Amino acid sequence: MSSTFPDISLSTDRLVLRPFDEGDIAPLQEMMNDELVVAWTSVPHPYTADDARDWATRHSHAERTSGRGIVFAVTEFLTQRLVGIVHLQHTDWRILSSEISYVTAPWARGEGYATEAVIATARWLFDSQKFERLELRTAADNAASQQVAQKTGFISEGVLRNAWIARSRTEDGGWTDIRTDLLVWSVLPEDLEGVAPDDWQ
Repeated sequence: MSSTFPDISLSTDRLVLRPFDEGDIAPLQEMMNDELVVAWTSVPHPYTADDARDWATRHSHAERTSGRGIVFAVTEFLTQRLVGIVHLQHTDWRILSSEISYVTAPWARGEGYATEAVIATARWLFDSQKFERLELRTAADNAASQQVAQKTGFISEGVLRNAWIARSRTEDGGWTDIRTDLLVWSVLPEDLEGVAPDDWQ
């Protein structure tokens, strides 16, 4: 059995999920400096052009070749603009399980793109790669991420108390770390049977 994912692209009605390349460096840097991305992820802040270049040209590809997971640059089919990221990580090839995370560019929010990309990735993981479980962890106060989880068929399994450090704005415009709980979700192949494209919006 293979212990790495293939080097592929996925397509939906509106999106192309593909490997990152050098053309993604500038839009990736802009996206990762967005306030909501800074608040709910562990990315460096400020996120520099060097950070973006390292992710787009080295780190994202190393995730696949090392067997840890796979990273997709999510782009609009018509405009080819960078919509966001879908990242499979912490992959366990023995039990055929992986963990998904996602980021959406601020200009693309509210269009159902994250839901569409997650469903496409999950279906590919289950149908093509024969995986049996996909996990997701969301910060307790990250309502937008939880809405994506619910729309894509994820089932809430419990809470990891005090398990994440988010960031919050301070009065002087800086950032401070705050501890928060993580909600644990999972989706199995049969959970996707009732999820249709109409749910993407």
